Amino acid sequence: MKQLETDVVVIAAGLSGLAASVAAAESGARVITLEKASNTGGAANMGMGPAAAGSPLQKASMIEVTPGELFRRHMFYTHYQVDARLVRDYYFKSGDTIQWLMDMGVEFNSVRPAFRARERTRAYADGEYTWHVVQPEDGSEPGPRAATTMTKRMTEHAQELGVEFMLECPGTGLITNDEGAVVGVTAKDKNGEEYEISCSSVIVATGGFGHNAQMIKDTMGFEWGKNLFSFAIPGMDGDGINMCHSVGAGHTPVTMEMMYQIPDNMNHFYVEGAFRQPCYWCNRMGERFMPEDEIFNTTFVGNAINHLPGKVAYAIFDSKMLKHWKKDGPDIVSHVHPHDLYEGFDEQWERDLADGYEPICQADTLEELAEKAGIDVEGLIANVEEYNEMCESGWDEIFEKEREFMQPLEKGPFYCCKQYIGAYGTLGGVLINHNMEVMTDDYKVIPGLYCVGTDACTIYGDSYNYCIPGNTMGFCLNSGRIAGENAAAKLFEY
Repeated sequence: MKQLETDVVVIAAGLSGLAASVAAAESGARVITLEKASNTGGAANMGMGPAAAGSPLQKASMIEVTPGELFRRHMFYTHYQVDARLVRDYYFKSGDTIQWLMDMGVEFNSVRPAFRARERTRAYADGEYTWHVVQPEDGSEPGPRAATTMTKRMTEHAQELGVEFMLECPGTGLITNDEGAVVGVTAKDKNGEEYEISCSSVIVATGGFGHNAQMIKDTMGFEWGKNLFSFAIPGMDGDGINMCHSVGAGHTPVTMEMMYQIPDNMNHFYVEGAFRQPCYWCNRMGERFMPEDEIFNTTFVGNAINHLPGKVAYAIFDSKMLKHWKKDGPDIVSHVHPHDLYEGFDEQWERDLADGYEPICQADTLEELAEKAGIDVEGLIANVEEYNEMCESGWDEIFEKEREFMQPLEKGPFYCCKQYIGAYGTLGGVLINHNMEVMTDDYKVIPGLYCVGTDACTIYGDSYNYCIPGNTMGFCLNSGRIAGENAAAKLFEY
């Protein structure tokens, strides 16, 4: 076994691990960063940007969002079921972290909400402009994977600072001394070479276990590929959580950033985006289950689908609605899906139908559509008739859906797409304090051990705080930065 020695070891080089590596190195620490994959960035390479409050970009755009306001809004949203000091420290760090990234050469395209409906400007009526969307280095319009440019700049800066990246070399265990302090890490590279790395502090940043279907089933009861279609990023197997628990780390409830999506959605992006509209949404009995003008809030819709029979919903629109969206643009504008959504819809729709893509179907009548989709025929016909009558009267007496979106289902062909529970990954598992130090179940700090990012993210309670978009990337960045600074500071205490 090869012996190495350093000040700080960071386990995994995703967004939180990169932030920790840079922060520790900037503070004077020698840093070795282990990474299972062949590149850095992890799940952040699929994202678009972090949340922040009081950033230079917000101030320049006269967006008045202060850390204190976001803290109070966040705590109100979670009903104070989360660690207030942890939330507070994250938000009060976030604005400066945007400047920190800009100093590394990261450019931001804009500060946005996640989605907006026509005639509206925010994700919620009381939502905030917090999402700092990264400008891709190729000059293209930002979309999924825009944040790859950010992780690239962070990696380059870390290397300039002397951070040693050991790629395709995951951490395999934590080393403790007789007092229970963490004093090192074991690792194994792709060639089978084993390492024992001595250090003063270890920062675990392995990104949860979104790729581990068995852990998801054991902890939350979802069956991946059956009633859950979350992003399963290779390598996110729960390694860091298990390592922390093996040395006495406390346990926290594990949740997911619940949302909704279709299977293999990235390869059916025009279809997925086309159905994220306030058309007719129902369960398998044909019954509506929420006001459809709320479907832009992916968290609320994911929560709702989780309580439907079979954990599946159906979005349905007709040819008249499709014609309207092609002419006037979507009722709900996504900053994630393609801007030419309805220009590219027909081509992908026809291709997916021809390929037998299971979640979708088309029919000339609602009866035929229900049979193809697996919806109760009589239930759908009865409920659509009731809905159409409310559209004619201009008033949704069941859910009070906004009048401007009360469009009847009446003109074939009809289009249907099944909607399933999705998630970006898992959240939580390891108990930490606001310094990102790992604690036991008795809330005693385990010296030398920090945990950051989604392995330790418990700040949402039961639902992702969608009115502050960019939150998970924001927490990853700032928790990593705080841990890196604190781990380095320990070196110079005496």
